[in-house]
This record gives sequence, C-alpha cells and structure tokens, in this order.
Amino acid sequence: MRVEETAVPGAYVITPEQIRDERGNFYESLRADELERVLGYPFVPRQINYSVSRRGTLRGIHSVSTPPGQAKYVTCVRGALRDIVVDLRVGSPAFGRHAVVELDAESGRCVYVPEGVGHGFLALADDTCISYVVSSAYVPGTQVHIQPLDPELALPWGSSEPPVMSAKDAGAPTLAEARAAGILTPWHRDGRVPAGVGA
Repeated sequence: MRVEETAVPGAYVITPEQIRDERGNFYESLRADELERVLGYPFVPRQINYSVSRRGTLRGIHSVSTPPGQAKYVTCVRGALRDIVVDLRVGSPAFGRHAVVELDAESGRCVYVPEGVGHGFLALADDTCISYVVSSAYVPGTQVHIQPLDPELALPWGSSEPPVMSAKDAGAPTLAEARAAGILTPWHRDGRVPAGVGA
C-alpha cells in the first residue's frame, strides 16, 4: 500500500495495491504495522461505524474533543464521496488548512484522520456507505461540529446544488466561534494529543 501525507500534518491518504484476476480483486485495506511505522505510534481500533447517505448529502465537519480524542481510518465501502479533512488543532502551523480526496469503493483508497483534525464528506452517489474505524468509543457530549459551509474555511465541496445536511451541521459554529469557545484541541508536534490535554 502507498501512504502519502496530505497538506494537513498527520493526515494521510492510503492507496492499496490491488490483486486482480478473473474472480475479481483482493487488497489490504488496513495494515496496522505499516500505519504505525508511518505515524510513529500505534492506531488501536476501539469502534467501527458506518453511515449510508444519498447523493448530495454533506456530513461534517466533525471531530472529538480531548479527552478522549479520536483518530479515524475512513473508507468508502460503497458508492463514492468527496472527503475533506480540516486542521482544527490550535497552534498548528496548518490551522484551518484542508485536504481533499475522492474515495470510492472501487479504488479502496482510505484516509487516516489524526486526533483534533476535523472530517467531513459529500456523497457523490446514492447509497454511498462510509466506514469509520475509530480509536475511541463514543462518549456523549464530546463531539465537535464545525459549520461545513463556513466562508472563512471556503471548503471546495464542488456541489452545484444545496447539500442535504442535518440541523446540527447546518447550525454548527464557525471555526472562529469554536476557537473562541475553547472547544478545539491544541496542536502537539508529533500529531498525538498527550493524555488529559484539552483546549
């Protein structure tokens, strides 16, 4: 598999090498040892989530406050989506910067999202299914939502029509409002958030 860092430090695009024959294809979606070699620390799955969306659905920008923090390994297992990660870590040299990658079931391409980095996507096809392998279990009240249409972020969703969004996402604070509220994660140069640290 090929692992490439994005414009957001610590966020990676993982492209598997596929073996194809007359039966179909086979590939490794996640190699924990390879990911740990690149990250310099282990990624330990604690929960696996799926969401299914119709074309034009926009979900995000989402993160988890620290503690507990949450890293994500994101894969599109059906359909196609435009995936965007945003650096929400206060003090990061890339604060507010984003990276865009298209994920689809055919390519098997994945995205690793480190703690403190926001994630969202736009479904490009009906019945698009995304899988999140995450490093912490769900803890009520720790979710961080950022307005995905925040003019300051100017994220390139590429949609020609208004997206389908939840009321929570549509009413989420802007990046500036979230920073002023002190709900964002502080930057740590090795990409990990020390235990017990919060913004």
